[in-house]
Amino acid sequence: MLIAFKLKLALACAAGLAAPITVAPLVADMAIQGTAAEPAIVRVAPGSLSYREAGDFTRAGRQAEAPLRAMQFSKPLHIMREQVSSADYQRCVQDGACRALDRDVAIAPDRPVVQVNWHDAEAYASWLSRKTGHTYRLPSDAEWAFAAGSRFRDDGAPVDADDPSKRWLSRYERESERDLSDTMAYPFGKFGPNEHGVSDLAGNVWEWTSTCFVRSRVDAAGNAGRPTVNCGVRVAEGAHRAYVTDFIRDARAGGCAQGVPPANLGFRLVREETSWVTSVSGRWGKVWSARS
Repeated sequence: MLIAFKLKLALACAAGLAAPITVAPLVADMAIQGTAAEPAIVRVAPGSLSYREAGDFTRAGRQAEAPLRAMQFSKPLHIMREQVSSADYQRCVQDGACRALDRDVAIAPDRPVVQVNWHDAEAYASWLSRKTGHTYRLPSDAEWAFAAGSRFRDDGAPVDADDPSKRWLSRYERESERDLSDTMAYPFGKFGPNEHGVSDLAGNVWEWTSTCFVRSRVDAAGNAGRPTVNCGVRVAEGAHRAYVTDFIRDARAGGCAQGVPPANLGFRLVREETSWVTSVSGRWGKVWSARS
């Protein structure tokens, strides 16, 4: 079933792969050179989050509202203040670690990289981790929602047991009210910071997360059962939550996401923080290994 589901999405999104992928992108008046620098990081203090789980949920064979649960983040979350820029991504391309951008993506240090798929984001995170010595990764959907704060949009909608289709109609109408025709990759700061100081969340760039698409049954008490996980489809967060096939770079062709498709696909990363004890232990371990 999972293979069939992924094939169905792949066929629906085939038009999105028609654009050339190996030609040189547009480059602004700047030189792309040097090594990777540490990006600006925002520290989001520990706290709690009312989080509606991502995925497709059913009860007794009918569409059900996704479970809403309280989450507690006991440690700070360190996340990029802005999305990864197209200029920084281009450095990864020139280093041979990332796939080239499409020719219509402008390269600039103050604009987010767009038209990148989940695998592109993973490749960049690995490259940046090697270059800087810190561990960078995509945030989970819950981490993204926590960092987004008031910018996170709960996509839950009431389910009419007699007519489940009303839920989807309600959601589509809500999403259609947004102007998603504007696909320009604006300079950083266009959509402003949220209360944590994280910029441009829920603007017109959807951001890849590490969270896989799931299907699950919900019992009468609203508890989700064991999920069926499809990691060929990932959650992308922006003005609304979207489920996008992992190899899609441009979801605007349609058929690639639930609801209104994302205007742009980009990403920002979380930086893992090593504790002082772990850091010191690691350094002493290397010293003793060198001596032995």
